Amino acid sequence: RTLCTMTQDELSEGDVPIDVAYSSINYKDALASRGLNGIIRQWPRIGGIDLAGTVRESADPRFTRGDEVVVHGFGIGVDHDGGHAQMARVKADWVMPVPGELSLFDAAAIGAAGYTAALSLHLMELNGLTPQQGPILVSGATGGVASLAIDMLAQCGYAVTAMSGKPEAADYLRGLGASEVIGRLALQPRPKPLEKAQWAGAVDSVGGATLAWLTRTMLPGGVIAAFGNAGGAELETTVLPFILRGVRLLGINANSPMPVRVAVWERIAAQFRPRHLHAIATVIGLEDLPTWLDRTLDGKVRGRTVIDMRR
Repeated sequence: RTLCTMTQDELSEGDVPIDVAYSSINYKDALASRGLNGIIRQWPRIGGIDLAGTVRESADPRFTRGDEVVVHGFGIGVDHDGGHAQMARVKADWVMPVPGELSLFDAAAIGAAGYTAALSLHLMELNGLTPQQGPILVSGATGGVASLAIDMLAQCGYAVTAMSGKPEAADYLRGLGASEVIGRLALQPRPKPLEKAQWAGAVDSVGGATLAWLTRTMLPGGVIAAFGNAGGAELETTVLPFILRGVRLLGINANSPMPVRVAVWERIAAQFRPRHLHAIATVIGLEDLPTWLDRTLDGKVRGRTVIDMRR
């Protein structure tokens, strides 16, 4: 894992070269940087699963020099060289113009994490969730997706309860819009199949026992958006929350088709637009990347880490 100088011709092939202004560090990037979980199977590889920058040139008529664009998913940073460089070369079908009045910094600070948060809220609302139905629990609350989810939910009028094992982060979470902050779940050896109904919705990045507990504590018709497994990939629950309370469990795969991305990013630029990006994002330079990849993997960061390629 090193910083090195490369030529454009050494990058993965693509018909749209992009001068990267900003990228970010996601937990997947940190895992990949140490060769964990089989995320990267072909080396060498430039990491970074999202980027924001300007088009240098384009063989595709949809883009012209100077267009501000954002790219995430589609295997960049995994199967294809990603955003942790001053330049990237990607396929035109992966590129999306930065929507609305978002800046390149905004697009990068939101990035794949913010898209995941917004997709969660978008799909929850398609399943009937409204602010009037009750509080929303966000687990793993200091993480990048969760921090942005709290901001977006509060912006849309939801009462948010943030769940975090970091009591020192309570002021940070309330500053993002959480109306209540609670500690991590105290696990019970033999939980009941149904417990006190508390939540109209939940955004869960933890999985495992936390997700199982959420299924047992949702209000009737409650909606859970699940996208993480930091607490384990196993899910021990029963069918009772689903058939007696009508709980809906939504799996969130952020590697969406482009029409879905465009629709969700348009909502991000409008009604979901985060209000606290500068509180959520820590900005670093490219030379700081190795240190902050380690910090991310060791759980020593909160919110989003944005890499300013021009710093």
